Amino acid sequence: MYVIRRVYEVNPRTAREAATIAARIGELYHEAGRRSEVTVYFNGTTLPGETDVVYMQWTDDVVRSPYGRGEPSIPEAVELGARLRALTVDSWIEFYEMLTPQKAMDLE
Repeated sequence: MYVIRRVYEVNPRTAREAATIAARIGELYHEAGRRSEVTVYFNGTTLPGETDVVYMQWTDDVVRSPYGRGEPSIPEAVELGARLRALTVDSWIEFYEMLTPQKAMDLE
């Protein structure tokens, strides 16, 4: 099992808008059966730490591209993706392997 996290560094004072767009994109992919439920979190300017950063996170049993399944694009997601890119300064994707009971080492 894997945790996949998209990170968006966004223009100042646009984190909440960007997070809203990212959440809707996640809903669309989930409704289409291409992604598990997505969690979106962000820091505008009210909390300590990095500001103007949006995180979109989900889990999957394998690491795969949403484009590599021969499935049609989701028109609303394409439009929203363009809106999100317009707010984005930089973005990247992170992959983490989850430690499941089956993967855990025997410490005895």
